[in-house]
Amino acid sequence: MGNQRPQVTVPVLLQLIEPADTEMAISATFRYDPNDPYAVEIVFDENSSGGNPISWKLARDLLVTALNEPAGLGDVRLWPLNSSGDETIALALSSPEGRALFGIPRHRLVYFLRRSFGVVPRGREGDYLDIDTTVTRLLNGR
Repeated sequence: MGNQRPQVTVPVLLQLIEPADTEMAISATFRYDPNDPYAVEIVFDENSSGGNPISWKLARDLLVTALNEPAGLGDVRLWPLNSSGDETIALALSSPEGRALFGIPRHRLVYFLRRSFGVVPRGREGDYLDIDTTVTRLLNGR
C-alpha cells in the first residue's frame, strides 16, 4: 500500500541560532516517505553543511507535539519559541560532533505536516507500515 503514495518534500529556511555569533539562514528539506510512516527526515542542504548533505530522522508526532509544547529528549528536542512576536519552533540537535539550535518557521512546519497527513493520516501510520521491508532494513543495517 505504501509504494502507491507519493513522498512529501518541503524546502524550508532554518535560522541557525546557536552556536553563538553564527546566526544565519540554513537551507533544509523536510521529507516524509509513506513507506516509513512514523518518521520524518530533515535534510540539510550540502551547501549549508560543508559539502555533504546531513540528515536527521525523527518521529512525525514529535513535530506535531512541538507546535504547542516542548517535545523530545536527548539528541533531538523541539519547543515553541516566542521571540520578537514571530512564530518559531526551536529545534535543538546534538551529536558527538557538536550541538546546534535552529529556528523553524511554524507556518512551514504546519504546511509540511498537513501535506504529510494528506498522504498518511495521523493515527493511521500502522496501516501503511510494510513489516517485511522494515524487518529486512533492520537486519541489513539500513
